[in-house]
Formats: sequence, C-alpha cells, structure tokens
Amino acid sequence: MKGRLIVLEGLDGSGKSTQFQKLWKSLEQQGVPVRAISFPDYNEPSSALVRGYLAGEFGGKADAVNPYAASSFYACDRFASYQKHWKPDYEAGKVIVAARYTTSNPIYQMVKLPREEWDGYLSWLIDYEYEKLALPRPDLTIFLDMPLEVSKQLLEGRYHGDQSRKDIHERDEAYLSRCRKAALHTAERWSWSRVCCARNGAPRGIEEIAADVLALTEQCLNHKEMDFK
Repeated sequence: MKGRLIVLEGLDGSGKSTQFQKLWKSLEQQGVPVRAISFPDYNEPSSALVRGYLAGEFGGKADAVNPYAASSFYACDRFASYQKHWKPDYEAGKVIVAARYTTSNPIYQMVKLPREEWDGYLSWLIDYEYEKLALPRPDLTIFLDMPLEVSKQLLEGRYHGDQSRKDIHERDEAYLSRCRKAALHTAERWSWSRVCCARNGAPRGIEEIAADVLALTEQCLNHKEMDFK
C-alpha cells in the first residue's frame, strides 16, 4: 500500500523549515510511520545544477535561466532522491513529509513566463514530473503564506544583514513579489491548503501555525484526498 505525501511550501522566510521540523516530529510522537525529506537535496550530486543556478553561475538573476531548464534542474534532483532514498518507504505505506517538492517549480519558475502561459506551464509540469518521471503526487500541499514585508524581516535576521549569503531568488525583492502571485495562482489551480502566517504585520506564533499545519495533515491522513485540476 502506498503511503501519503505531505508537502510544505512557502516563499523564503515563511518559516517553512521550522514548521517542517515540528510537523514530522509531531507525527513521529503520535506513532505515525513517517519519513522527512527536503529539497533541494544539497548533500547529493544530483543537486549540482540547482546549486550552480542559485549561486548565479548561469546568470546573476533568476530570470537569466529559462523556466523549463531551471525546472528540470530541480526535477532531476527529486527523481534521484526518490529512486535512491525514499521510494521503498513510500511504497511500504509510510507518511512522507517534504519541505518543498515539485510544487516549488510553479512558485519560482512559472513566474518567468507571461501570465497567459501559466496554465500551460502547470499542465507541462504535471505531465513531466508525475507522468514521465513518475514521481508521486502530493496528497496534501500546505502553503505557508507569509506577507513579503514580514518575510523580508525574517530573512534579514537569518543572515544578520549579510546580503552576500542570499541566493539569486532571495536577493531580488521584485522577483519574490511576482513569485507570491504565482504561488497564489497555483494554490487555487492545484487545491493547496493555505495557512496565513502573519497577523497585523507581524508573524503569528510558531505553535499557533504548527497547530493549523498539524490539523490539516491529520485531516488528510484520516480521510481527505487532494485533486489536481
């Protein structure tokens, strides 16, 4: 029996890493057979093109790389990870909790295309990653929606003001603004569950957000299945 795949998505500075850790540990404490995975898989050779892209080796800005090419960098890294590491656990029925997945490509790559081409890109991505590469489809994608003005503050704290530590996505505020629009479009098209992560211009409490994330996950594991459009 195949397992379930739960994906946490969000723009940089949304608190995704924190919520990822809290979710899989909460499931583990409940006795749920769970495995945590994260993308890109920087510890593996399969992420070499992703690392080069984010470091600006193919151009100093994200827009310098064709969205279909960049999407392929990430897709190949996921394919290698699935085949080498977590496929047996997934097929044995474990719950897989992922920080980022195929769902990141619409956020960061689709935005490079004209708006009228977005739905065509989404159709291409579904066919490429879930059909041709045969990667599992998520049963639930939770989008951690943090307003950009709040996430900017969190990113500054993460890097202690050192701009050189940011990748080409994080350095471009206009690009990130466009990414949020792409994320909200995809969330509607692909039926993502959205968790608002800020209130009155400040981040919500970590535990408060974690409770929302866990509730959505438990609902999915109990009975809910997500459909793609």
